[in-house]
Amino acid sequence: MAIPLLSYAPLVQNSRIDGYEVPGEEQPTIYSTENLLSGTDLDNLIEAAYRQIFFHAFTSDRDPFLESQLRYGQITVRDFIRGLLLSPTFTDGFYAKNSNYRFVEQCVQRVLGRDVYGEREKLAWAVVVGTKGIQGFIDELLDSEEYLDNFGYDTVPYQRRRVLPGRAQGETPFNIKSPFYNEYHRSILGFPQVVWQTEVRRFTPQEKKAKAGSPAMFMDMARSIAPKINTTPRISTANINIEASVPKK
Repeated sequence: MAIPLLSYAPLVQNSRIDGYEVPGEEQPTIYSTENLLSGTDLDNLIEAAYRQIFFHAFTSDRDPFLESQLRYGQITVRDFIRGLLLSPTFTDGFYAKNSNYRFVEQCVQRVLGRDVYGEREKLAWAVVVGTKGIQGFIDELLDSEEYLDNFGYDTVPYQRRRVLPGRAQGETPFNIKSPFYNEYHRSILGFPQVVWQTEVRRFTPQEKKAKAGSPAMFMDMARSIAPKINTTPRISTANINIEASVPKK
């Protein structure tokens, strides 16, 4: 018998505040198959999905078969998101190298587009991971009323209400706030690495850089030369033996 999802109280967060959205540079771009106009729009949607789930996808991380199904309308965007969440790249990178609590936090941020409400919600979803496994947990997130109300079947999830009117700066993006690895695995990999820069680098505009044949290119070489000058020694007349110096016949 499966354990039902534990109850948790939602907190007052930006994602739960309704308001008039003013377009701006920090407002998220919404990618949906409902307003696709060209094949390029679909390419951008797929890239946005990879960024949302993986933050960055290398060529080896991409799933050509899953992309092909989405392009030909065989699956919805929600199914595409489910495929990425259950892919070896995500499970090996996020689940295998994090605790269940941190894995829950990463998934809630990427799938529901908000931070977890607190330790109570972490515990509730961690129980689902422990009893139903990763697939059961992902299915419950994607089938939840919160996900369907905000993203439905055709929209790529995004960080909701990251910027509020009246605030000079929005909330930190999830991919910066929640690193790929936890503290234990970052210490094994040698992160963070502190690099000390001992040389002060100066910026030189392009128009002020020395061109070929310019004497400025040989200044360093000229300064490195230390020529030795032969100077005539000065001898006091008191030290000269005149009798010995005058030749005798």
